[in-house]
This record gives sequence, C-alpha cells and structure tokens, in this order.
Amino acid sequence: MPSSASTAPVVEPGSFLTLHYRLGGPAGDVINTFGGKPATLSLGTGELSPAVEQRLLGLAEGARATFGIPAGEAFGERNPEMQQWVARTLLAELGDPDEDYRVGDVVQFPTPDGGGQYAGAVIDLGERAVRFDFNHPLAGQPVTFEVHVIGIL
Repeated sequence: MPSSASTAPVVEPGSFLTLHYRLGGPAGDVINTFGGKPATLSLGTGELSPAVEQRLLGLAEGARATFGIPAGEAFGERNPEMQQWVARTLLAELGDPDEDYRVGDVVQFPTPDGGGQYAGAVIDLGERAVRFDFNHPLAGQPVTFEVHVIGIL
C-alpha cells in the first residue's frame, strides 16, 4: 500500500516564517521569544543577520535546533568607531529633555530618514555629552541561536 505521508515544508530563501527563537551570548540572552508571542519574519529582509538566516535554511516546519555561531560571525566584530559621544542638547531635542541617563541604559534613536530606529547603549557619562555604543550587543561574541520553526509560508 503506498504511503500518503506528506513532507513538511522547509525553510528556503525568502520564506515567511513564524518561529520562536533565542539569541544569546556569554552574558545571557539578548532576544528570547520562547514563553511569549512567536516572531514572524521574512528571510532576506535584514530582520536577522545573514549568518543566523543561513542556519535556518533547510529546516523543516516543526523543527527545533540550537546552533553555536563563532565570535564575530553573527553580528560582526566590535567597531570602536561605533562608540560615540552625543551632546546632551541633541539628546534633549530627540527625546525627553529631563531624561536621567545611566551606564547600561539602551536608548532608541530615529534613523536620519525618520523611517526607523536604532539603539545605543550608554557606556560613559559626561557633563555635556553621553557616550553610546552603537555596536550590536552580540558583536564580537560567540552566539547561541536556538529556534523552533512553527510555520513556513
């Protein structure tokens, strides 16, 4: 008797996915959707780094996997030029003029075109300026990528 078992779809370039995932480094998780609402994203649109997307390719719907990604591969190396002082007067214009910044705070900034946002972590405080690190939090670090592919469209 012939088998009627259907094969599950697999992740391909451009796939639209519903998944749970976790990205973590030596200091712990940066993103973890397990235990919350799953993420939906489309491969190839820059929502995940190319190194992370590469590990999703070929996974079947329903698959669970954990990958170790070598330091610097997932989010590049740390770039010292991505650490910059931002004048407190500019910070007041962009956000709350009474904001009390602390080392470790993550602050959202608008992109120059106003169409998006990027984040910087406070690394130093000066009287007239605040020093931010605009590197990805996992830049230059080994990354653990855990995924559960829930659905593929």
